Amino acid sequence: MKSLQDRVAIVTGGAMGIGGATARRLAEAGARVLIADVNPETAQINAERIRRAGGLAETTVADMAQTADIQAMVEKAVSLWGRLDILVNNAWGGRGAAGSALTLDESDWHYGMDVMVKALWVATKYAVPHMEKTGNGSIVNIASVHGLLMAERALTYETAKSAVIGLSRQMACDFGPLGVRVNAICPGHIVTERMQAFKWDQNPSLLELFKQQYPVRRVGKPEDIANGVRFLCSDDASFITGHTLVIDGGLTIQLQENLSIRQAQFYRDHPEIDLSRA
Repeated sequence: MKSLQDRVAIVTGGAMGIGGATARRLAEAGARVLIADVNPETAQINAERIRRAGGLAETTVADMAQTADIQAMVEKAVSLWGRLDILVNNAWGGRGAAGSALTLDESDWHYGMDVMVKALWVATKYAVPHMEKTGNGSIVNIASVHGLLMAERALTYETAKSAVIGLSRQMACDFGPLGVRVNAICPGHIVTERMQAFKWDQNPSLLELFKQQYPVRRVGKPEDIANGVRFLCSDDASFITGHTLVIDGGLTIQLQENLSIRQAQFYRDHPEIDLSRA
Protein backbone atom coordinates (compact mmCIF):
# COMPACT_ATOMS: atom_id res chain seq x y z
CA MET A 1 0.00 0.00 0.00
CA LYS A 2 1.18 3.53 -0.75
CA SER A 3 2.24 5.59 2.25
CA LEU A 4 -0.60 8.12 1.96
CA GLN A 5 -3.24 5.85 0.43
CA ASP A 6 -6.74 7.35 0.50
CA ARG A 7 -5.77 10.37 2.60
CA VAL A 8 -7.04 13.80 1.58
CA ALA A 9 -4.62 16.68 1.18
CA ILE A 10 -4.83 20.40 0.46
CA VAL A 11 -1.81 22.14 -1.03
CA THR A 12 -1.99 25.92 -1.17
CA GLY A 13 -0.06 27.52 -4.00
CA GLY A 14 -0.18 24.07 -5.54
CA ALA A 15 -0.06 25.01 -9.20
CA MET A 16 3.68 25.41 -9.69
CA GLY A 17 7.02 25.43 -7.92
CA ILE A 18 7.31 23.83 -4.50
CA GLY A 19 3.54 23.56 -4.20
CA GLY A 20 3.19 22.00 -7.63
CA ALA A 21 5.84 19.37 -6.92
CA THR A 22 4.32 18.71 -3.50
CA ALA A 23 0.86 18.12 -4.96
CA ARG A 24 2.34 15.61 -7.41
CA ARG A 25 4.40 13.81 -4.77
CA LEU A 26 1.46 13.47 -2.37
CA ALA A 27 -0.69 12.11 -5.19
CA GLU A 28 2.04 9.61 -6.12
CA ALA A 29 1.93 8.44 -2.50
CA GLY A 30 -1.80 7.78 -2.80
CA ALA A 31 -3.37 10.97 -1.47
CA ARG A 32 -6.33 12.70 -3.05
CA VAL A 33 -5.13 16.25 -3.57
CA LEU A 34 -6.96 19.56 -3.74
CA ILE A 35 -4.76 22.16 -5.45
CA ALA A 36 -5.60 25.65 -4.19
CA ASP A 37 -4.19 28.54 -6.18
CA VAL A 38 -5.02 32.00 -7.48
CA ASN A 39 -4.18 30.85 -11.01
CA PRO A 40 -6.89 28.39 -12.12
CA GLU A 41 -5.36 27.65 -15.51
CA THR A 42 -1.97 26.65 -14.13
CA ALA A 43 -3.58 24.70 -11.29
CA GLN A 44 -5.64 22.75 -13.79
CA ILE A 45 -2.52 21.91 -15.79
CA ASN A 46 -0.91 20.43 -12.68
CA ALA A 47 -4.08 18.53 -11.78
CA GLU A 48 -4.22 17.03 -15.26
CA ARG A 49 -0.58 16.03 -14.98
CA ILE A 50 -1.41 14.19 -11.74
CA ARG A 51 -4.37 12.43 -13.34
CA ARG A 52 -2.30 11.30 -16.33
CA ALA A 53 0.11 9.72 -13.87
CA GLY A 54 -2.75 7.80 -12.26
CA GLY A 55 -3.39 10.12 -9.31
CA LEU A 56 -6.48 11.95 -8.14
CA ALA A 57 -6.56 15.75 -7.98
CA GLU A 58 -9.03 18.61 -8.13
CA THR A 59 -8.55 22.38 -8.07
CA THR A 60 -10.04 25.40 -6.38
CA VAL A 61 -9.40 29.11 -6.77
CA ALA A 62 -8.29 30.58 -3.46
CA ASP A 63 -6.68 33.87 -2.51
CA MET A 64 -4.84 33.24 0.75
CA ALA A 65 -5.38 36.86 1.78
CA GLN A 66 -9.13 36.21 1.93
CA THR A 67 -10.56 34.31 4.89
CA ALA A 68 -13.70 33.33 2.97
CA ASP A 69 -11.60 31.72 0.24
CA ILE A 70 -9.64 29.70 2.78
CA GLN A 71 -12.79 28.47 4.50
CA ALA A 72 -14.32 27.52 1.16
CA MET A 73 -11.11 25.67 0.22
CA VAL A 74 -11.35 23.43 3.29
CA GLU A 75 -15.06 22.88 2.78
CA LYS A 76 -14.50 21.85 -0.84
CA ALA A 77 -11.92 19.21 0.08
CA VAL A 78 -14.28 17.72 2.67
CA SER A 79 -17.27 17.85 0.33
CA LEU A 80 -15.28 16.10 -2.42
CA TRP A 81 -13.83 13.29 -0.35
CA GLY A 82 -15.50 13.30 3.06
CA ARG A 83 -12.43 13.96 5.18
CA LEU A 84 -9.23 15.96 5.53
CA ASP A 85 -5.88 14.53 6.63
CA ILE A 86 -3.16 16.82 5.28
CA LEU A 87 -2.74 20.58 4.92
CA VAL A 88 0.34 22.03 3.24
CA ASN A 89 0.51 25.80 3.73
CA ASN A 90 2.81 26.86 0.93
CA ALA A 91 1.30 29.85 -0.89
CA TRP A 92 2.68 33.36 -0.78
CA GLY A 93 1.83 36.34 -2.94
CA GLY A 94 5.27 37.70 -3.80
CA ARG A 95 4.19 41.26 -3.07
CA GLY A 96 5.96 43.52 -0.60
CA ALA A 97 8.77 41.14 0.31
CA ALA A 98 11.46 43.78 -0.26
CA GLY A 99 12.05 46.89 1.81
CA SER A 100 13.42 47.92 5.18
CA ALA A 101 11.52 49.35 8.14
CA LEU A 102 12.19 52.79 6.62
CA THR A 103 11.09 52.09 3.05
CA LEU A 104 8.38 49.44 3.28
CA ASP A 105 4.85 50.47 2.38
CA GLU A 106 2.37 49.68 5.16
CA SER A 107 -0.09 48.04 2.78
CA ASP A 108 2.63 45.68 1.54
CA TRP A 109 3.49 44.74 5.12
CA HIS A 110 -0.14 43.87 5.86
CA TYR A 111 -0.55 41.91 2.63
CA GLY A 112 2.63 39.91 3.25
CA MET A 113 1.59 39.08 6.80
CA ASP A 114 -1.91 38.13 5.66
CA VAL A 115 -0.64 35.66 3.07
CA MET A 116 2.45 34.29 4.82
CA VAL A 117 1.25 34.19 8.45
CA LYS A 118 -2.44 34.89 8.95
CA ALA A 119 -3.47 32.49 6.18
CA LEU A 120 -1.71 29.64 7.98
CA TRP A 121 -3.68 30.32 11.14
CA VAL A 122 -6.98 30.63 9.28
CA ALA A 123 -6.44 27.46 7.24
CA THR A 124 -5.50 25.56 10.39
CA LYS A 125 -8.55 26.90 12.21
CA TYR A 126 -10.87 25.38 9.62
CA ALA A 127 -8.83 22.25 8.93
CA VAL A 128 -8.14 20.92 12.42
CA PRO A 129 -11.76 20.02 13.35
CA HIS A 130 -11.89 17.71 10.32
CA MET A 131 -8.43 16.28 11.02
CA GLU A 132 -9.40 15.55 14.61
CA LYS A 133 -12.09 13.20 13.30
CA THR A 134 -9.48 11.08 11.50
CA GLY A 135 -7.11 11.11 14.48
CA ASN A 136 -4.10 11.33 12.18
CA GLY A 137 -3.77 14.84 10.77
CA SER A 138 -0.62 16.48 9.49
CA ILE A 139 0.00 20.17 8.79
CA VAL A 140 3.21 21.24 7.07
CA ASN A 141 4.01 24.94 6.90
CA ILE A 142 6.59 26.09 4.38
CA ALA A 143 8.96 28.54 6.06
CA SER A 144 12.44 29.31 4.69
CA VAL A 145 16.10 29.56 5.59
CA HIS A 146 15.15 33.25 5.68
CA GLY A 147 13.42 32.40 8.94
CA LEU A 148 16.78 31.31 10.36
CA LEU A 149 19.21 33.77 8.76
CA MET A 150 18.29 37.34 7.90
CA ALA A 151 18.78 39.21 4.62
CA GLU A 152 18.99 42.96 4.20
CA ARG A 153 16.03 45.01 2.99
CA ALA A 154 13.52 42.18 3.27
CA LEU A 155 11.67 43.01 6.47
CA THR A 156 8.31 41.47 5.61
CA TYR A 157 9.63 38.20 4.24
CA GLU A 158 12.21 37.60 6.96
CA THR A 159 9.72 38.44 9.71
CA ALA A 160 6.97 36.28 8.23
CA LYS A 161 9.14 33.23 7.69
CA SER A 162 10.50 33.53 11.24
CA ALA A 163 6.91 33.68 12.46
CA VAL A 164 6.00 30.51 10.55
CA ILE A 165 8.55 28.56 12.58
CA GLY A 166 7.18 29.82 15.90
CA LEU A 167 3.57 29.39 14.79
CA SER A 168 4.24 25.76 13.82
CA ARG A 169 5.83 24.95 17.16
CA GLN A 170 3.00 26.56 19.14
CA MET A 171 0.30 24.82 17.12
CA ALA A 172 2.06 21.49 17.62
CA CYS A 173 1.55 21.96 21.36
CA ASP A 174 -2.14 22.74 20.96
CA PHE A 175 -3.09 20.07 18.45
CA GLY A 176 -0.92 17.09 19.35
CA PRO A 177 -3.53 15.88 21.87
CA LEU A 178 -6.09 15.97 19.03
CA GLY A 179 -4.02 13.69 16.83
CA VAL A 180 -2.74 16.49 14.58
CA ARG A 181 0.97 17.03 14.01
CA VAL A 182 2.34 20.40 12.88
CA ASN A 183 5.80 20.85 11.37
CA ALA A 184 7.66 23.42 9.30
CA ILE A 185 10.13 23.12 6.44
CA CYS A 186 12.88 25.65 5.72
CA PRO A 187 13.94 25.36 2.08
CA GLY A 188 17.20 26.78 0.79
CA HIS A 189 17.36 28.28 -2.70
CA ILE A 190 14.91 26.30 -4.84
CA VAL A 191 14.95 26.75 -8.60
CA THR A 192 11.25 26.83 -9.44
CA GLU A 193 9.85 27.46 -12.89
CA ARG A 194 9.42 31.14 -12.12
CA MET A 195 12.84 31.51 -10.53
CA GLN A 196 14.46 29.87 -13.53
CA ALA A 197 12.72 32.23 -15.95
CA PHE A 198 13.03 35.35 -13.81
CA LYS A 199 16.63 35.01 -12.68
CA TRP A 200 18.73 32.15 -13.98
CA ASP A 201 17.79 32.21 -17.67
CA GLN A 202 18.95 35.82 -17.62
CA ASN A 203 22.21 35.20 -15.79
CA PRO A 204 23.31 31.55 -15.83
CA SER A 205 26.87 32.36 -14.82
CA LEU A 206 25.70 33.64 -11.45
CA LEU A 207 23.91 30.35 -10.79
CA GLU A 208 27.28 28.62 -10.72
CA LEU A 209 28.40 30.99 -7.96
CA PHE A 210 25.17 30.31 -6.07
CA LYS A 211 25.85 26.59 -6.17
CA GLN A 212 29.18 27.13 -4.47
CA GLN A 213 27.40 28.38 -1.34
CA TYR A 214 26.10 24.88 -0.69
CA PRO A 215 28.21 22.01 0.68
CA VAL A 216 26.42 19.68 -1.78
CA ARG A 217 27.44 22.09 -4.59
CA ARG A 218 23.99 22.42 -6.09
CA VAL A 219 20.84 24.43 -5.48
CA GLY A 220 17.52 22.83 -4.70
CA LYS A 221 14.71 21.48 -6.84
CA PRO A 222 11.02 21.66 -5.93
CA GLU A 223 11.08 17.87 -5.60
CA ASP A 224 13.60 18.16 -2.75
CA ILE A 225 11.00 19.96 -0.66
CA ALA A 226 8.14 17.77 -1.86
CA ASN A 227 10.01 14.71 -0.60
CA GLY A 228 10.28 16.28 2.84
CA VAL A 229 6.58 17.12 2.89
CA ARG A 230 5.62 13.59 1.91
CA PHE A 231 7.76 12.18 4.72
CA LEU A 232 6.33 14.52 7.36
CA CYS A 233 2.78 13.63 6.29
CA SER A 234 3.39 9.88 6.45
CA ASP A 235 3.19 7.45 9.36
CA ASP A 236 6.98 7.25 9.23
CA ALA A 237 6.94 10.68 10.90
CA SER A 238 4.21 9.89 13.43
CA PHE A 239 6.48 10.82 16.38
CA ILE A 240 7.62 14.10 14.81
CA THR A 241 5.80 17.33 15.61
CA GLY A 242 6.83 20.92 16.25
CA HIS A 243 9.96 20.24 14.21
CA THR A 244 11.62 22.59 11.72
CA LEU A 245 13.07 20.47 8.92
CA VAL A 246 15.84 22.38 7.16
CA ILE A 247 16.21 21.23 3.55
CA ASP A 248 18.97 23.49 2.28
CA GLY A 249 21.88 21.39 1.05
CA GLY A 250 23.85 22.42 4.13
CA LEU A 251 23.67 26.16 3.49
CA THR A 252 22.95 27.16 7.10
CA ILE A 253 25.47 24.88 8.84
CA GLN A 254 28.54 26.74 7.60
CA LEU A 255 30.83 29.22 9.31
CA GLN A 256 30.13 32.39 7.36
CA GLU A 257 33.67 33.76 7.24
CA ASN A 258 34.93 30.54 5.63
CA LEU A 259 32.07 30.61 3.15
CA SER A 260 32.88 34.22 2.21
CA ILE A 261 36.51 33.38 1.49
CA ARG A 262 35.57 30.37 -0.61
CA GLN A 263 33.07 32.41 -2.63
CA ALA A 264 35.66 35.13 -3.24
CA GLN A 265 38.16 32.56 -4.45
CA PHE A 266 35.61 31.00 -6.80
CA TYR A 267 34.71 34.41 -8.23
CA ARG A 268 38.40 35.23 -8.72
CA ASP A 269 38.87 31.98 -10.67
CA HIS A 270 35.74 32.49 -12.79
CA PRO A 271 35.79 36.06 -14.16
CA GLU A 272 32.91 35.25 -16.51
CA ILE A 273 30.45 35.48 -13.61
CA ASP A 274 28.17 38.51 -13.98
CA LEU A 275 27.45 40.15 -10.62
CA SER A 276 25.83 43.23 -12.12
CA ARG A 277 22.39 41.60 -11.93
CA ALA A 278 22.83 39.69 -8.70
